[in-house]
Amino acid sequence: MSQTNPAPVVTLTIAGSEATGGAGAQADLKTFQELGVYGVAALTCIVSFDPKDNWNHRFVPVEPQVIADQLEAVQTCHPLETVKIGMLGTPATIDTVATALKSQPWRNIVLDPVLICKGQEPGAALDTDQALKAHILPLASVVTPNHFEAESLSGMSINSIEDLQEAAKRIHEFSGAVVVAKGGIRLEGENAVDVYYDGTTLELLSAPKVGDVAVSGAGCTLAAAIAAELSKGATPLDAARTAKAFVTRAIQNRLSSHAPFDAVWQGGAAGTSA
Repeated sequence: MSQTNPAPVVTLTIAGSEATGGAGAQADLKTFQELGVYGVAALTCIVSFDPKDNWNHRFVPVEPQVIADQLEAVQTCHPLETVKIGMLGTPATIDTVATALKSQPWRNIVLDPVLICKGQEPGAALDTDQALKAHILPLASVVTPNHFEAESLSGMSINSIEDLQEAAKRIHEFSGAVVVAKGGIRLEGENAVDVYYDGTTLELLSAPKVGDVAVSGAGCTLAAAIAAELSKGATPLDAARTAKAFVTRAIQNRLSSHAPFDAVWQGGAAGTSA
């Protein structure tokens, strides 16, 4: 590389594959590319929507040894400081990922705490949720729960912005992580409001709602954008602000398909970054 073309920062996502491209590792890698970082991925599971069953999830976990092999290759190949974690899916996967994370120091571990996978049995989902809270959440430097996940992690109902602020504070208190709690379209009002809290600074991240239906990949994209900005040296607050603007633009640019939901499109959204 010449001095006019410096090598990009390498950023890792550990996430599932979602074949239609709207979410998971596919969304993460597109976000990384748009924000100017070199994205690498270790796949934890394969999720495919079933058009014959109301577009519900079909969930297939990747074998733990295969996940470990991917992480061994990535961690040996690249000098990594930042990782974004998405869907893990099983306690065995969580154990494997936790072991890999602990094998080296990290500057930034961004956790999008996917607590529910619609392709799992309820008992399996509960086991996964408990393992995630016990083994991955304590390692996270930033956590980005959606409305449901923030309720689960905080142990409280969230019906207002004030509730979301309190939930963010509770999650920070027991995790120590910077919290970006997503209210999105779930809360009443004209704006999609998320809450940033780092133990000192409490800030509302607000943008006009784009429709009143959730768009596939918005949460993945927000967390991936935070990871990308952190990997480039941004502060957590600046990373969250940039990510909010980026995902808002990605929702505005959303892609329709034969599925009964739209998906974010990250193309062009990087123009909002700082």
